[in-house]
Amino acid sequence: MTRSVLIVDDDPFIRRLIATTLEDVAGFDIEEAGDGLEAIAAARATEPAIVFLDIDMPRMNGIEACRELRALDDELADMTIVMLTAAGPDAEAEARTAGADLFLTKPFSPLDLLQLVDSLGA
Repeated sequence: MTRSVLIVDDDPFIRRLIATTLEDVAGFDIEEAGDGLEAIAAARATEPAIVFLDIDMPRMNGIEACRELRALDDELADMTIVMLTAAGPDAEAEARTAGADLFLTKPFSPLDLLQLVDSLGA
């Protein structure tokens, strides 16, 4: 079974960096979204194993999207939500309360990303 990864960031360069880094790892199907509203729709459609979710985005920020994702159906209860953040500890605390599992601080290297995915056993 192929596991999918949902990459949510309003910066196409960041989405491409993550997608390119993960494309050859464990045969992930890569889905992308540009904001929190797109993320909710994409998560419903693809039931991702891992969601990389930027905090600062237009229309719906990552913290609100995280809260919404955690409120979705049971099929999505096991997904791991990794917040992508350049924000400080206050935003991380708020994201953790919203249901975030892990944090990856921007800027990050592809190696950081691979180590995080590897630590998830993906």
